[in-house]
Amino acid sequence: MAGRTTERREQALSRERIVAAAITLLDADGEDGLTFRALSARLATGPGAIYWHVANKNELLVAATEAVLAGATGRPDAADPAQAVRAVALAVFDAVDEHPWAGAQLSRAPAQPAMRRILERLGQQTLALGVPAADRFTSASALLNYIIGSSRQNAANARTQPPGGDRTAILAAEAAAWRTLDPDEYPFLHEIADQLPRHDDRAQFLAGVDLILAGIARLPG
Repeated sequence: MAGRTTERREQALSRERIVAAAITLLDADGEDGLTFRALSARLATGPGAIYWHVANKNELLVAATEAVLAGATGRPDAADPAQAVRAVALAVFDAVDEHPWAGAQLSRAPAQPAMRRILERLGQQTLALGVPAADRFTSASALLNYIIGSSRQNAANARTQPPGGDRTAILAAEAAAWRTLDPDEYPFLHEIADQLPRHDDRAQFLAGVDLILAGIARLPG
C-alpha cells in the first residue's frame, strides 16, 4: 500500500512542476539558491521524488533554461527573414532580462538544447536571406554571439542598480564622470556622454542586430 502511495505521489509530481518551481527559485535567489533541499521544501516532497524526474542540478538548469527561452526557440511567425531574426533576438533579450541566470547558463553550456535551437533558428534565416553557403556559419554565429552576449550584459547591468533606483539619474552620474576624464585619452566617451542617460537598452540592442544584418546583406553572392 505504501509503495502504491509513493508511486502516485511521484506521478503527481511532474517534471513540469519541478521545472516551474526551479525557475521560481532561480529568479528569487539565483543559481546558488537552487538546491534539491530548497526544491523539496517548495514542492512539499522528498528529494527522492524529485530525482525520479531529474537526475541532477545540471539537468534541471538545462530544462529551466529551455522553458524560459521557449519563445526564442520556437518557429518565428514573421515571413520576412530579417524580421524573424529580430523576433528571435528580442525573445532572447526579454527572457534573459527577466531571468538573468538563463544568460549565464547559455554561456556556460553552449551545447545545450536551447542554444542549439536558437542557432538553428538564426541559421535558417541566413538561408532565407540568401547568404552564400560558405558564410552562413559565420553569419549565424555572429548573430548568436551578439544576441547572447548583449542580453547577458544588459541583465547584469540592470542587477547592479539598487532596487527602486532612478536609472536615468544613475546613468547621468556615470556620464558626468566620463566628462571629467582627459578628453585627449577618452575622446569617444566625451562625445557620447550626453547620449548615455537617455538611451534605450532594448532599442540599442535591436540596432546592433540590424548592424549585423546590414553587414550580412553586403556579403558577395
